[in-house]
Amino acid sequence: MAESKSALIAKSVQKHAGRAKEKILQNLGKVDRTADEIFDEHLNNFNKQQTSANKLQKEFNNYIRCIRATQAASKNVMDVITEIYESQWVGADALAVQMSSIEVLWQDFSHKLGDQVLIPLNTYTAQFPEMKKKIEKRGRKLVDFDSQRHSFQSLQSNSAKRKDDLKITKAKEQLDEARRTYELLNTELHDELPALYDSRILFLVSNLQTLFASEQVFHSETSKIFAELEAIVDKLATDSQKGSYTFKKTVPSSPSSSPTKSANIHDVSLKNGFSSPSKENSNHSNETEPSSPTYQNTGLASNVINKNVESESDINKNVETKTVEEKTDLKSQDLPEGVLYKVKATYKYNKEDTDELSFDVGDEIFVIEYDDPEEQQEEGWLMGIKESTKEKGMFPANFTKPI
Repeated sequence: MAESKSALIAKSVQKHAGRAKEKILQNLGKVDRTADEIFDEHLNNFNKQQTSANKLQKEFNNYIRCIRATQAASKNVMDVITEIYESQWVGADALAVQMSSIEVLWQDFSHKLGDQVLIPLNTYTAQFPEMKKKIEKRGRKLVDFDSQRHSFQSLQSNSAKRKDDLKITKAKEQLDEARRTYELLNTELHDELPALYDSRILFLVSNLQTLFASEQVFHSETSKIFAELEAIVDKLATDSQKGSYTFKKTVPSSPSSSPTKSANIHDVSLKNGFSSPSKENSNHSNETEPSSPTYQNTGLASNVINKNVESESDINKNVETKTVEEKTDLKSQDLPEGVLYKVKATYKYNKEDTDELSFDVGDEIFVIEYDDPEEQQEEGWLMGIKESTKEKGMFPANFTKPI
């Protein structure tokens, strides 16, 4: 076994050495080379075809990677949009369904590109390495054939060795064997190379049709979904402009000792020099006339006494009337230009937004109009300027009282 292996190695080395010598002689022009112009044309076409296929395979693999990266990025974006789109907004359920449909389309598109475009492309390009090996083997056998041909010719031309029929016969046998091996491979390649080259058209047609059709379906379907999503967002914009989702301020609850309706009535009554009328007071007032100057000025208390007001609703009505008169009087006071009237804080308030006004108990505030005449005043809120700091902002009316 060792001798057989050594013999094979020696024979292989001898072949390589013989081929190298033959190529050197051919390159130097010392010996001729078997020419085959038709095969050379086939080989040139094969090389161009292999280069194009490898380039297409490389770029399409990169395209697939980008598609899958875009698919992942699209999923992340759609997940965030679904998350932040509030459930009470118009079309929230429809939006979630459409987002899921987009993900399904991406998955289907990615699978089609991989299974129906990339795999056939890989199969197509896999032919070239095998064919390349066969072409290289044909080249080696051609060198062997030329070498045997030159050896045989050399023996025939050497007159001193013409009588050595045994060597000539052996050289002839080696030449015939080399010719058969070479011509067998050469014939096969003359058939296979043109067939492979012609197959490029059918492959490209099939592969590109699948690619373009997949692209067309994906973009067509996604465009429909995005049109639906646009319509949902347009409806949200319309509803928002109508004020459907506008956040409205609520009057903050007063402290535990915040004034109630009756307490406010009591404050106003004390401020104007009389207590809230009761049934007993009403009867007494029928017998005696009020001596308070305030009654004479406003006429409100005498009306209350003469009409024997007993119900709280009548009291509230009269208090509101008195409040209107007070505001009318306040407007006539010497207030800065643009000031409607003045109030004093009865409770401390810390602002909860940048457009609000903070104040302490006792702070005095000028009540003014809103900057934008068309701006709708929040219910239970006033716009004012704190007299001490000139800060401006909105504040809850039930934390103050007119002065």
